Amino acid sequence: MMSVPTMNPAQMAAVEHLDTPCLVLAGAGSGKTRVITHKIARLLQPGYGADLAPSQIGAITFTNKAAAEMRERVKSLIGPRAAAKLLVSTFHSLGVKLLREDGSALGLKQGFSILDSDDVTSILRDCGATTDAKLARSWQWTISLWKNQGLDSNAALSHCKTDDDVVAARVMKLYEERLLAYQAVDFDDLIGLPLKLLQEHEAVRQKWQRQLRHVLVDEYQDTNATQYELLKLLVGPDGVFTAVGDDDQSIYGWRGATLDNLKRLPQDYPSLKVIPLEQNYRSTSAILRAANHVIQLNPKLFQKTLWSDLGEGEPIKLMACDNEEHEAERTVAHFQLLRNRLLHDHPGSDKADWSNFAILYRANHQARPFEQALRKANIPYKVSGGQSFFDKAEIKDLCAWLRLLINNNDDPAFLRAVTTPKRGIGHQTLGALGEFAGKWKVSLFEALFSESLGTALNRRALDGLHEFGRYVNDLEYRARQTVGAEAAKELLLEWLKEIGYEQHLYDNEENEKVAAARWANVLDFVDWVAKRCGGEIENDGGMTVESERKNVLEVAQLISLITSLAERESDQKQVTLTTLHASKGLEWPHVVLAGVNEGLLPFSREDGEISGQQVEEERRLMYVGITRARLTLGVSVLKRRKKGREYVQATPSRFIAEMKLDEGGGQKEDPREKLKRLREEMAAKAKLSAAAAKSQL
Repeated sequence: MMSVPTMNPAQMAAVEHLDTPCLVLAGAGSGKTRVITHKIARLLQPGYGADLAPSQIGAITFTNKAAAEMRERVKSLIGPRAAAKLLVSTFHSLGVKLLREDGSALGLKQGFSILDSDDVTSILRDCGATTDAKLARSWQWTISLWKNQGLDSNAALSHCKTDDDVVAARVMKLYEERLLAYQAVDFDDLIGLPLKLLQEHEAVRQKWQRQLRHVLVDEYQDTNATQYELLKLLVGPDGVFTAVGDDDQSIYGWRGATLDNLKRLPQDYPSLKVIPLEQNYRSTSAILRAANHVIQLNPKLFQKTLWSDLGEGEPIKLMACDNEEHEAERTVAHFQLLRNRLLHDHPGSDKADWSNFAILYRANHQARPFEQALRKANIPYKVSGGQSFFDKAEIKDLCAWLRLLINNNDDPAFLRAVTTPKRGIGHQTLGALGEFAGKWKVSLFEALFSESLGTALNRRALDGLHEFGRYVNDLEYRARQTVGAEAAKELLLEWLKEIGYEQHLYDNEENEKVAAARWANVLDFVDWVAKRCGGEIENDGGMTVESERKNVLEVAQLISLITSLAERESDQKQVTLTTLHASKGLEWPHVVLAGVNEGLLPFSREDGEISGQQVEEERRLMYVGITRARLTLGVSVLKRRKKGREYVQATPSRFIAEMKLDEGGGQKEDPREKLKRLREEMAAKAKLSAAAAKSQL
């Protein structure tokens, strides 16, 4: 029998339950990933329990990062050879696998394209005959919600309650036709189409049920209705699975996640075993007590109360601030004091690294004052979830062109390049090209030069496609020959002029200032590529150093690698600024929850109205925020907050009272302590400034 050291009884019970469906109620910081990985090892153990082969186990989670972490942790338990045969993936990656293998039953070719969010917006603008990107994104959001509820355009039309919904449903109908013609799917289709595949094709359903004998689902509370139906069809009525989740951390209702999936499990699977994990290995008792006080006011699907044996810890610090700027200054001073103390108490340790500190807030706009205060104090920081330069639509447009030059078989890149800017090649032409490519199992670009394409298209459409193909080939040749910064810049600017990209930006953006800013980003991108063609890169100290000169195509191939490395390096020793939603699954020793006021948390509309169900989800969000902290937690409340250009009176959030800080675990400043703190803050600031000046000598 496998020995699993340092596991508590509840964790062991979850690992060893193999015979019937199992729901593991994993409270915050209760070691759920450890349970999942050790359960996989148990399932594979010869002569014990299920005795399955690695290929018969599927572990599903929601992010690539979580899947990668799970894969690495399983590998350390069962070895790389067995781990390589496991199916460890996100729901969407699993959907891709099902469609690549069996999507032909739905009329999809194996090389179907997956559209990103910007591709979808562009197609919806075309379907709705509008240049209004905001309107197209609202359709996109509505269509996504309908798809997550398992509705197609016909079903959505019958559910419409407003004229706007009717318009969105009609646009959805046209959008569905375009996707079919393009042999393309969007992100939501990666769940909806596999569900349709398993519902309508019994042989495919039985194949996957035989293949996956035990399925483990992480973050089960985040599943939507479609994902639950997909899980049921994957495991079958008699299948065995392990769902790991926490109803207290269900915070994604706005994107389709539903607690109904947790309610339905005991009804759909009467033999379900429910095992709560209540011991928290992350936070002190003071922090957990406040979290439990808050969340106990929500109705409970399943009972559990978190506890910790890590000691009482420091009291939660409640910080009353005059406004957003004062809040940012106080938070920075609070972190400086904490870090100063850590440097004194733990010399040479990494406990004082800035990566141990985080500021969490309800909405992205709250980050700005904190960024200004951190920059002023010379403290490194990163805004998690902020848009990367390479995620901007205009940069993705240009990268699509470059991707197509590198790999002519990249169908999503082809679709984006051929339609951005528009060149008279319409969706009907592209639909016919997609059908032709699917029939002959070739890429769109390869199909474009087929001698028999003329049987599927008229002369005008064929001439337009051939002109585009010749231009791509010519550009690829020039890019391969162009070496050095000046030559690269000249070529890139010439290319942008030839395709009319600047005019495209102004034509498709109602606000000229926004169009100008986007064109400025394009010019920054040109400079970025040109410098690397010339062998100029910046080292860690910000100095420009020389490297080998490259041609434009070689630099284009490095783009994804360079941005990936930049993201990895940005994680080092920086204060994290992030939204509460993006913080789930993460933890830091020292956390400040910012702007805990009515209207912000819980978030409400201008009229202040908020439903009981919304309050419950916002309360879960507060609970998530509190339980991100390991050692210290600060909660800041505004006396006044900005509304437009004016300041208005601000009310502390109802969640502050619910934390019951006056019953132990909370700390409020008296005037003498406040004076003492201000003196300490000034001394700490002076000391840090002196150290910074000395390091620059």
